[in-house]
Amino acid sequence: MTGKNTICLWYDDAALDAATFYARTFPDSAVGAVLLAPGDYPAGKQGDVLTVEFTVLGIPCLGLNGGPAFQHNESFSFQVATDDQAETDRLWDAIVGNDGQESACGWCKDKWGVSWQITPRVLTQALAGSDRAAAKRAFDAMMQMSRIDIAVIEAALAH
Repeated sequence: MTGKNTICLWYDDAALDAATFYARTFPDSAVGAVLLAPGDYPAGKQGDVLTVEFTVLGIPCLGLNGGPAFQHNESFSFQVATDDQAETDRLWDAIVGNDGQESACGWCKDKWGVSWQITPRVLTQALAGSDRAAAKRAFDAMMQMSRIDIAVIEAALAH
């Protein structure tokens, strides 16, 4: 890693699998250096993957195979701005379709428990817009969704 700030994500022996999935799913993503254990240790053996450097959408990350002691939760998530329904659907389907879980309002979890917000730009713009009545209609529509449906958001704005 060349930057000063890297997001470290804890996995239970799945850092390389997760990094590989992210690299093939998201643009500007890749798997970098993989550090293997130089010897046996209490939770593993020589040659086990200890850490994996990777990028997700240009964000430097480090996957740490730290064991089962800590689990991911919604207090950390990647928010991915999408440009259209096709991109929204592709990313949502990739995450949920790979043993992930749907949640509410554009949130989902991947199979390793990392939370993702797949957020169309039109939704973000609607909620931040100066027309507060339209923002409320878009918000109310979003609150009924798992995957964000851009056509429904646009209809709420036009109402």
